[in-house]
Amino acid sequence: MIDGNEGVDLKLGAAGSPEVLKCMVTMVQRDKSTEILYFSMENYTSVPGEFHILPFFNNSDRSSLMFAMFYSLGIIMNVLIVTLIYVDEKLHSPMYLFLCNLSLVDMCYTTTIILKLLHILSSGNHKMSFWQCFTQMFFFFLAAVTEDLLLFTMAYDRYVAICKPLHYSIILSKKVCFTFMAAMWFIASLNSCVITVRTLKMSFCRSTTIHHFYCDAKALTKISCAGKEIFYLVIYFDILFFGLCPFLCSLTSYAKILQGWKNKGFLHLLHSSHRLMLYYSTGVSMYLLPTTRYSDILDQIFTLLYATATPTLNPLIYSLRNRDVKRAVMRLLQLKRQSTID
Repeated sequence: MIDGNEGVDLKLGAAGSPEVLKCMVTMVQRDKSTEILYFSMENYTSVPGEFHILPFFNNSDRSSLMFAMFYSLGIIMNVLIVTLIYVDEKLHSPMYLFLCNLSLVDMCYTTTIILKLLHILSSGNHKMSFWQCFTQMFFFFLAAVTEDLLLFTMAYDRYVAICKPLHYSIILSKKVCFTFMAAMWFIASLNSCVITVRTLKMSFCRSTTIHHFYCDAKALTKISCAGKEIFYLVIYFDILFFGLCPFLCSLTSYAKILQGWKNKGFLHLLHSSHRLMLYYSTGVSMYLLPTTRYSDILDQIFTLLYATATPTLNPLIYSLRNRDVKRAVMRLLQLKRQSTID
């Protein structure tokens, strides 16, 4: 017999299992019958030792080869951009400083996700430890927020260069640019810590299988039984502050460019707009689309687009088509040729 307002602790699972469920049952006597009016789950303390990553594509040599090619191509092109900007003094300008940081962010994106995925596909071992999972999540959000802020800064840089060329060196001096870079990485790190810690506070009681190809925060909410409401509030604030605001500011900068210098502004906007739309639309849609039967597959496809495909395309869109970068490549090749001859 259970008395009214009595708290009951129930221990579930096999012997030695850390899973403890604290239940509170409120009993009310009404017309000589007992009704259970309230049953809640509180403080689920189970911490899984590992997760199982389950992507929508099968373990195959073809999948491994495709991701290995994407990763190798992206790393080679981004390392080339960073090397050129570091070696060639003519590329020591604010625009190329931002491009150098964009290449570093893209390498962080692909390395964080694809290296572990290649290990899973090649070994067939889908296990990921608890701390590996949240370390991967931290660096993923670090790269994501840094890129959001960086894309806006690059749009502002082009606006100043095209619409206010005489004040460019004053508005975007070396000191200002390095301050921007330091602030971006610091804000992104702080934001990533907040999201990761908030995710750590969720309780995982339904499963340890993540239906994704990396440790995705949204996928973790689907196997969580408590704490995800606050997580979604944090994510929605994040999307508003670090997604929508930078996106609108970038669009405003491009609109000012079109007004100020139509020919050059239109060409630059054409080169950058599709990259901007692809990144923001897929990234935001992943967290705003409602849960459906095919949401797991759609989330993984969106992630493939903005976290693996676009980092590979960035050097082609922003750098390797640039005339100054092409000249820097030619100068570097000539120096190597001369050193070989000597």
